[in-house]
Amino acid sequence: MGLIHITGDIAIDPEEIRMDYVRASGPGGQKVNKTSSAVQLRFDAARSPSLPEDVRRRLISLAGKRITREGVLVINARRFRSQERNRQDAIRRLAALARRAAEEPIERLETRPGAASDKRRLVQKRRRSQTKKLRREVPGEDDRGA
Repeated sequence: MGLIHITGDIAIDPEEIRMDYVRASGPGGQKVNKTSSAVQLRFDAARSPSLPEDVRRRLISLAGKRITREGVLVINARRFRSQERNRQDAIRRLAALARRAAEEPIERLETRPGAASDKRRLVQKRRRSQTKKLRREVPGEDDRGA
């Protein structure tokens, strides 16, 4: 297996990935308790020499609960009944996550509110003011019932 290409200049060496094969849960007939078809992929994202620092930070952030305290990304693949297809699925999911982490987030440019939104705000403000004004007690009309 060759390098796992993430972007044009980022690739992960397969030596950095550890795969454990475990028994998958779910249906499978008589053979289910004898074969280890599920794959658990482990990739040490925190110490990987293949990833630039900014990509590493974003990958750890994107991984969420799939990352251990030590910074190891764990991907469980048990979608398929064959070990080989689960292995390919785990690698594909690692590459997809790393590709998302490689994308630099676009910084938001602060803009001024538009004229229409400003007008809506002022109209709403006047309406609210009027509502509160109408709730006030009218001065000099405390003996209305007499």
